[in-house]
Amino acid sequence: MRRLAVAFLALLWLLPVAGLLVTSLRDREAAADSGWWRAPFPAGRVMVFHPEPAAQRREAGVWVIEGMAMGAEAGEVTAFGLSARAPTAFAAGTTARRDDGLSLRVAADGAFRLAAPTPLDPAPRIFLATLAPPRFTAASYARLLEAEGVGRAILASFALTLPATALPLFIAAFAAHALVWMEFPGRALLVAALVGLMVLPLQLALVPLLRLQDLLGIGKSYPGIWLAHTGFGLPLAIWVLCGFMRRLPRGIVDCARLDGVSEARIFARITLPLCLPGLAAFAVFQFLWIWNDLLVASVFLGGAEAPVLPVLLRGMMGSRGGEWEVLAAAAMLSMAVPLAVFLILHRILLRGLPAGAGK
Repeated sequence: MRRLAVAFLALLWLLPVAGLLVTSLRDREAAADSGWWRAPFPAGRVMVFHPEPAAQRREAGVWVIEGMAMGAEAGEVTAFGLSARAPTAFAAGTTARRDDGLSLRVAADGAFRLAAPTPLDPAPRIFLATLAPPRFTAASYARLLEAEGVGRAILASFALTLPATALPLFIAAFAAHALVWMEFPGRALLVAALVGLMVLPLQLALVPLLRLQDLLGIGKSYPGIWLAHTGFGLPLAIWVLCGFMRRLPRGIVDCARLDGVSEARIFARITLPLCLPGLAAFAVFQFLWIWNDLLVASVFLGGAEAPVLPVLLRGMMGSRGGEWEVLAAAAMLSMAVPLAVFLILHRILLRGLPAGAGK
């Protein structure tokens, strides 16, 4: 029963990802006409073709227009018609005739022959019912990387995420070592304040912190948002690393102190190497949070020349709201890096955070 529940939850998570991936690999017409679950099957649609009157010629007493009504990529013509009320009145390969003497023949490959006793000006519309085979393309990804600035946004996201992940880990490692292994007045109050900061909504600090950074001259810049993410991530980072360090044998540290080893060497040679799983676990957690963050990036990097990926995607939702394949491709590019990080380091993440939550 437990395995069925896990499989069901995994399916709930994978279905939206599969939908985004399939939609991103379809062309615009297919993505607009049918759902992603119909992508593996042939797609039927009705097209309208307008013959060019300038292409007509006189042949054996009638006026004729010949050519191709569609490209090969549109699929196979199954039926055609001469009016919107009956767009599929005639099967492909047959000849349709009207009372005024006009005749039309459309082959399965889209080749047509339109003939009339009088000049065809204007030429009648031709309705085509087509059946297109499944077709996938990476044109949306190429368009995003070349024309939409997604490549620059990915680089900007890395420039934001990597320092904002490393800084709180570096500071939290020192703080956790002091809170666990060192005796000093006020340590219990610091731990209580740490717990309080973990439950404080970061939205309360956004505007005051941004005003303070503007006064210091680092507002709307990468150093400012690095410091903001460092402050927001420090309470949880210290708490997780404290949980790891409390699980270490205290005798190792006590023996090192009896041998005259300095506190800095104990930290660098004993505590830090033994806590690498905890550091790696929180690094994954912090990386995923910062990479996908929209709120803090919008507030602290509002005037940046190259917006980070979540900010760029928010703008695309307004400008390209109907281009589902482009939005899906952008979402997949945004998910690719955190998904790769999670798949590579998911064992460390699943082991590390629960272990760091212990006493």
